[in-house]
Amino acid sequence: MKLNIIAVGQRPPVWVSEAFVDYAKRFSAELNVRLTEIPLRKRTSTADINRLMHQEGTDMLKHIASNSLAIALDVQGQSWSTPVLVTQLNAWMQQGRDVNFVIGGPEGLAPACLDRADKRWSLSALTLPHMLVRVILIETLYRAWSVVKGFPYHR
Repeated sequence: MKLNIIAVGQRPPVWVSEAFVDYAKRFSAELNVRLTEIPLRKRTSTADINRLMHQEGTDMLKHIASNSLAIALDVQGQSWSTPVLVTQLNAWMQQGRDVNFVIGGPEGLAPACLDRADKRWSLSALTLPHMLVRVILIETLYRAWSVVKGFPYHR
């Protein structure tokens, strides 16, 4: 099974990359974690933000297979506790379907990504920097996986 994290933005700060890699390498081979970075289109004072988001969304959707699940990280989404995420992750693992987590840019996700999503998940009622979301997401997924596997990390 694969966990694909598809995120708008390239060249994250070093601490984001290091934290992401640190958690990603902790997963066993049965749960392959991959990060796909979608270039953030240049924002200028005259840029058409909706058009830029649409282009980014189109690029994101190209990386989601039709038979896989898509989870949109969205402040308007449903809040999940760790036990709920553990249940979700365990079900996904038993189904063997790949799961894609999509993280938007500074303005959020394109409507097409939200429409494609099987679920919308809010990590917090707070608006979080999109680069920080990568770290929170990978740590949260690792925590849930460690519970599924019976590892002591989650305590």
